Formats: sequence, C-alpha cells, structure tokens
Amino acid sequence: MVSTRVGVIGVGHLGYHHARNYAALDGVDLAGVVDIDETNGARAALDFQVPHFRELDDLLAQGIDAASVVVPTTLHHGFTLRLLEAGVDVLVEKPIAQSVEKAAEMVAAARGAGRILQVGHIERFNGAVRALFDAVRQPRFIECHRLSPFPSRGDDVSVVLDLMIHDLEIVRAMDGTRPVSVDAVGVPVFSKYEDIANARIRFASGCVANLTSSRISLDRMRKIRIFSPEMYVSTDYSAEEVLIYRKRPGDLAPGQSPMELISVDSLPVDHEEPLRMELASFVQCVRARTRPVVDGEDALQALQLAQQVIDCIRTSP
Repeated sequence: MVSTRVGVIGVGHLGYHHARNYAALDGVDLAGVVDIDETNGARAALDFQVPHFRELDDLLAQGIDAASVVVPTTLHHGFTLRLLEAGVDVLVEKPIAQSVEKAAEMVAAARGAGRILQVGHIERFNGAVRALFDAVRQPRFIECHRLSPFPSRGDDVSVVLDLMIHDLEIVRAMDGTRPVSVDAVGVPVFSKYEDIANARIRFASGCVANLTSSRISLDRMRKIRIFSPEMYVSTDYSAEEVLIYRKRPGDLAPGQSPMELISVDSLPVDHEEPLRMELASFVQCVRARTRPVVDGEDALQALQLAQQVIDCIRTSP
C-alpha cells in the first residue's frame, strides 16, 4: 500500500495530537508540521522526527496528499483555500470558519477542486455517540448539557461557537430535517461574548431540542438525553456510556410500581481515542475518495444553525 503523505498546520495543544496520531497510523507518512511558533514546531519535529516549517509553501513543496488545519478559527479560511487550490484534501478543525460566508466559500472551493473537506466535529467519533446513532430512530425530544470551567482558550468567541456547536451538529444530523424555529438566551460573564447559553430548536419533523452550554461551571458535564416513541436514552460523553430505558410488554398490575415495567440496558461502546478514529476515517476517505462523516456542507449547516442561535440571543429584548 502506498503511504498517504500528510501534514499538520498548527501544532499547539490540539495540533500536536493530530501529529502524534498521524505518526502512529499505519500507511501514513507525516511529511512535516507548520507553525510560526518555534517552540511548538520544534517540539513536534523532535517528538515525531519530521521537518518543522514556518511557511505553508515549504510543506507543500514536500508533496502531500492531505493536511489537518489546526490553527485559530480566524485562519481556517485562508489556510484551507490555499491547500485546496494546491490539490490537497483537508481536515479543518471546528467550527469550520468564523462566518457563514467564509464557510460557504470553503465548501464551494472543495467542490470546485474535487477535494475532500472534512471538519473536526470530534464528538461524532466518541464511542458513546456512535452507539447512540446506531440505537435511536425518530427522536422526539433531545436535551443536551455541555458545561465546563472557564477555559484558557476559546473565549474569543461565543460559547455557542466554542461548545454548543458540537451538540448542534449532532442533533441536526440525528433529526435529519431542517430547523423551523429557534428561541435562545445567553449572557456574557467573564468574556465579551456569551459564556452561558440555552437554545430551544424545533425541527420540521416535530422534534424539539433543548441545548444548554456553559463555560462558567465548576464541574464538567457532557450529556445528551433522547426521547423517542420506543425508548429513552441517556448518554454520558465523558464516561462514554449509553443507557437505554424501555417499557416492558404487559399491563401494570394493581399496586405495582410503574418503574417495575422499565428495563435498563447498557449499550456496548468502543472506547478507542476519538481523535485517532477521526483521523483514521479522514485518511480512509482520502484513499477511497468517499464522503466524510462530517463534511464541509454538514459543518456549514451546523454553523448556520449556531449563527441563528447567536442572532436570536443578541436581538432578543
């Protein structure tokens, strides 16, 4: 098998782990890393025995098939377009871009160049989420909570783009129909933008999603609860656990507790590192020329929904 040559643009905290996983994947040749920060670049170069470049053109000169773009969101658009124009398939971290307009340009550029554009909505590769997608059909109500302490990074955007967008992409994909109404509230606490937000979204199917995201919580929580006609499903992203509650057949006997007719089952979950799964899937798409789990169009629609939530928050009286 011919090796797939990849590069990583931006090797800060997350980009370093992109490089680490690529270096360990079978059939992948990490051709080099790009970072203007000498410390970050030198560390990755030393740890993975690859060249460190300050300029993207120097990496492109090595000849690569694909690349991860793991730079600040404001730089996603520029780097992604340059890579696509050079004939390189791209995995860009989430959110796809800082604006819907720039995201649409990136999607159009990938389509025009015949290149793959995958977006790093990593929760779709969480073992619990993958089990959830296999188990649930026709959700009627979805409740998401994503809470964390105040971050050392990412507070230059609304919590809607920082955290809630993970769940917006998941519920949009799970329901599969267009959102028809959005109601939302949010407040800034420590930053210039919303640090806590709640959104209630109704989809054309009739499904309602209620999402809460906060980066001012003392504790971390990443949970999703789904109600469908057949079951209630509770998923803990962090613990990678999925519990399914179902009503057993039969009628309630006199004096019997309704809870005695509820069965609880735990779904089997693959606990492999989500980032490794995501990058391996990307490489497979590059080789087979197949559609990614979350492509540019999926991410664009998630960003459009996130922007609707932000607009609702900022225009409410």
